[in-house]
Amino acid sequence: MTDFPLRRGQNATAHGTLYLLFRIAEHRFALDAHEVVEVLPRLPLKPIAHAPDWVAGVLAHRGALVPVIDVGALSFGMPAPVRTSTRLVLVHYRADPLRPELLLGLILEQATDTLRCLPEEFQPYGLDNQQAPYLGPVREDAHGLVQRIGVQDLLSDSVRALLYPLPDPQAGEQRESP
Repeated sequence: MTDFPLRRGQNATAHGTLYLLFRIAEHRFALDAHEVVEVLPRLPLKPIAHAPDWVAGVLAHRGALVPVIDVGALSFGMPAPVRTSTRLVLVHYRADPLRPELLLGLILEQATDTLRCLPEEFQPYGLDNQQAPYLGPVREDAHGLVQRIGVQDLLSDSVRALLYPLPDPQAGEQRESP
């Protein structure tokens, strides 16, 4: 863990942003901790029929239904293994300005450590990956490269419509996505 001790009265952001670290196979990734709502153990999910393979299902959490995606399956077609270090991380999903309080569940492998660094330490890696806009810049440290993940860019428009259908104003219920 690369976390700096803070003296009383110091601002934590003066030492950088806190990131939750996780792995996909042997590759390391970082997720801005400001996006994280809660870190849970991997829990049973209700599968969603006809959803992409990387949509793991739906979680009933504190009275709300939360769609859950497997970030390893999304990125490299490799679902996270079932281990005690694999977590279900609930994040703020603010891609829809009309519904800013949405939650999204992420299945993350080895999500057990944090990193504190300045955001500008992450640098572009020279590839405009339009198929995976959520894959952000990289940072090198003593353990190799760490790539930042952008939560708000994880879902395409079609998957967002599948997981977060808009309410039908006439019926008062959710309508099917096109």
